[in-house]
Amino acid sequence: MPEYVNAKRNIGDQSIIFETGKLAKMADGSVTVSYGETAVLVTVVSVTELKEEQDFLPLQVEYREKAAAAGRFPGGYFRKEGRPTDKEILTSRMIDRPLRPLFPTGYFYETQILGTLLSADGQNDPDILAINGASAALMLSDVPFNGPVGAVRIGQIDGRWIINPTHREREISDVDLVYVGSEHFPLMIEGSAREFPEEEFVKALAFAHQSIQELISAQKELAEKAGKPKRQCVLFKENVEITKWIADLYSHQIEAALYVPSKALRHNSLAKIKQEIAEKIIQSFPHATPMEISWSFDLVQREIFRRNVLTTQKRCDGRGLEDIRPITIETSIFPRSHGSALFSRGETQALCMATLASLNEAQELDAYGGGEQSKRFLLHYFFPPFSVGEVGKVFGQSRREIGHGALAERSLLPVIPSEKDFPYAIRVSSEILESNGSTSMATVCGGSLALMDAGVPLKANVAGISVGLVKGGEDDFDWSHYCLLTDIIGLEDHYGDMDFKIAGTKKGITGFQLDLKLKGIPLEVMEKAIFQSKRARLIILEHMDKVINVARPEISKHAPRIEKIKIHPDKIGLLIGPGGKTIKRISAESGAEITIEDDGTVLIYSSSAESLESARAMIEDMVGEVTVGGLYRSKVVSVKDFGCFIEIKGKGEGLVHISELSDTPVRRVDQVVRVGEEIWVKCIGVDEKGRYKFSRKAAMKELQSKGIG
Repeated sequence: MPEYVNAKRNIGDQSIIFETGKLAKMADGSVTVSYGETAVLVTVVSVTELKEEQDFLPLQVEYREKAAAAGRFPGGYFRKEGRPTDKEILTSRMIDRPLRPLFPTGYFYETQILGTLLSADGQNDPDILAINGASAALMLSDVPFNGPVGAVRIGQIDGRWIINPTHREREISDVDLVYVGSEHFPLMIEGSAREFPEEEFVKALAFAHQSIQELISAQKELAEKAGKPKRQCVLFKENVEITKWIADLYSHQIEAALYVPSKALRHNSLAKIKQEIAEKIIQSFPHATPMEISWSFDLVQREIFRRNVLTTQKRCDGRGLEDIRPITIETSIFPRSHGSALFSRGETQALCMATLASLNEAQELDAYGGGEQSKRFLLHYFFPPFSVGEVGKVFGQSRREIGHGALAERSLLPVIPSEKDFPYAIRVSSEILESNGSTSMATVCGGSLALMDAGVPLKANVAGISVGLVKGGEDDFDWSHYCLLTDIIGLEDHYGDMDFKIAGTKKGITGFQLDLKLKGIPLEVMEKAIFQSKRARLIILEHMDKVINVARPEISKHAPRIEKIKIHPDKIGLLIGPGGKTIKRISAESGAEITIEDDGTVLIYSSSAESLESARAMIEDMVGEVTVGGLYRSKVVSVKDFGCFIEIKGKGEGLVHISELSDTPVRRVDQVVRVGEEIWVKCIGVDEKGRYKFSRKAAMKELQSKGIG
């Protein structure tokens, strides 16, 4: 490793600095990337010996954020960093996806890329630095790599494009676009937007592509100064004779199996053909390995599939290029869930359930790299093995599940009402029951419907769809012949070149993610895919809106109701009590959850009307002020011929006139109430001397209307 070398470029409002030769010098490639006071170290190591029968690139990408980078102690009992957070996993995926297609075909050597956050200023997100750092580390190493790539984040505020916006700027930006590309083409995009028009989205992509050129230039400069010569290694290549033998003898059978409409039957048919080939091929090729046979069998399938799409536009299930599979929708599936929806598109089926809870259930985040400290809207995606007809181990969420859930979550977030308008924590859980392509987009559709069913006042329904691609020709720059496929199924994803997921409302885009198996795609092809996706999305939204297009007027009877009261901010400490003792006691005794905001707003949550009133009364007793229309628990302190005097704890006394004791005529007050008895009263006004007037009968009527008493 040479001595210290750096390369510096102005990107956005700050300079990005690539440095090597100082840290982690035993790695095959090592680079530190800095932007502002945020710095990430990225290393790459690739083994030099190939494992026997290795038939894929075992690329491991790990990104970790260290608490020390932000000058903080880790949370948790052990006070040290534990398993990766969702943010770390999502960043690892963003590093992996654009780099994987740029390794040479047949490079199957175990490779590990590690990114570590070393310094965090809390405003510049380190994920962009980690992507650029991974590309630079590969360029510096002796590992064969067809890079570099550049990565930027693009925002828009008041119509002005911003490169690498800070966390604060991202909060008010109309779009949050992570763009990764080579010198010529986009490779990966990911992000969300606030119902962003497609025309503006295309402009954002073009602006982003211009913005990465200086990053690519810096990496080339660094590699020229300090890069190692690329290693010589054996790349796996197909056995051309085996491939030809399979194609000559089994093409017709394979083609017939590929076009069986049912996924399960198609899989079984192909498996039988593969088994027959494995048994017979040994006669002609006695030294053929299982890996060679499997590889060639897959290549024949791929060739048949791609040839038919490009020459006759024939898809495996008989659809046209822009046709969407049949859609069925049901809502209110289960009685106890707060909201539910079953969304099916062909052989893809997502069951989504929405749950409402108090704001106390919002997820707290470590966020060492800056950004949001808590989340009140959560979406979790689950992909059990039975959804693809398999037996598998069931652990926690996989990286794929976390990635798909995050895509659906950010696609729905722009239509979620604000905390002020709807003071609930909201969770959607998506159970994938059948999978044959685009389950994340089915989750977006099902999640939107479930939220509407739960009574969450969304701005509009959100739908998502995936667009695939089959490119003709072997030249990376020859785009004279290609086909875009709407609503791809699993086989089209496997043998195709692209999975471009876009979600949105009728007004515009809310979420997106592009994955490629190519070394890039022209912007004009992406533009066509974007508008093809829009046409499909509008069709899906029509289906959804026919079932439910506005939130249910009432939330589920099993969901917590909210009682909102206001106290003086000076009394917040009194209500909370030392160490939270008082508020915890009120919650325990009433059975309600209580949230207190800085301005003195107190939110009481409970699915029980009695619990709500009990908590409200205890809070009012302690810190509330008497207000006209308010309900209060009081104690009778004296009985007179004309009524009774009551005492409201901490608020003084008042009179309940005999005419306000009951909704039936009262001759004697002591026949209705007695001294020392606790009764509910409602403040019905103020007399000419400024004294509050109370009514027992009005209180009883209101309590009965709420199902109490």
